[in-house]
Amino acid sequence: MSLISLIFFLLHSFYPSQSLPICRDSCANIQIDYPFAIDDGCGAPLYRNMLNCSTTFTPLATPANTTTPVLTPTFTTTTTTPSTTVLFFQTPSGSYKVESIDYASKTLTIYDPSMSTCTILQPHHDFLMSDLQSALIPPSPDTIFALINCSIDSPVLNHYKSLCFNFSTDHSCDELYASCTSFKIFQMLSNDTPPACCFTSYSTLKFMSMNILDCTHYTSFYDVDKLKEEDKPLDWSYGIKLSYSLPDIGCDRCRRSGGTCGFDVETEGMLCICSPTFNSTRQCGNVNKHLLRFFTFTHF
Repeated sequence: MSLISLIFFLLHSFYPSQSLPICRDSCANIQIDYPFAIDDGCGAPLYRNMLNCSTTFTPLATPANTTTPVLTPTFTTTTTTPSTTVLFFQTPSGSYKVESIDYASKTLTIYDPSMSTCTILQPHHDFLMSDLQSALIPPSPDTIFALINCSIDSPVLNHYKSLCFNFSTDHSCDELYASCTSFKIFQMLSNDTPPACCFTSYSTLKFMSMNILDCTHYTSFYDVDKLKEEDKPLDWSYGIKLSYSLPDIGCDRCRRSGGTCGFDVETEGMLCICSPTFNSTRQCGNVNKHLLRFFTFTHF
């Protein structure tokens, strides 16, 4: 065996020859960094498949009497063209658009396009995270869920009324009914007496569905600790802020060596991805240096 052949043999003994994932570092205008990933085998395995980078497509349809494509839902679709790329956070109850990821504060802000807000009223549905997500990346303490238009038989108004709280002395449920265009209808339907409302945390929704809670709608907002007395519901930040923890598995060491943190998709053991074909369990560069030093001193 020649010297060059021996070097390649030893290199492939240290590194697997199969193709490794190419870890994309952004989706749309949002940076993707550890522990998150949008490609399987990248990031931390505990956060596997939580994010999805999707591109929506706009249909191009062609009328029967012309060859010029026009945008319309009434014609037979002949082709599609890329429209918008969006980052989604996946939970058992659906996909939620990621508004931002703040790696300094370890927070991720998502928005539910089907959620009611101060300006739009939509049919209620449940927001539910998996047990793993609830433990790893739960809604932050400054995220509040408001249950709207609750019946007098609602559990949170009877046996579990301790689950409701006032998050601020300056803001109340009555303010939502009085200030929000979308919620005024409930006040009008109840003879000008606002129906019951409940400010609560995610743990309430985690264990009780909207049907059990007997409230027709919900909305959520974050950064409540920054709200001032003069801030009206129209000015609140609607959405859900999630606060995540960072698994300490030696990723900093890998990144300092020029690698990308990932994992074996079968065993979920950590990998330091050094190139599309080479990886290490800890950091990049060491194996090549040792081999070159070995051949330098023994053969030259």
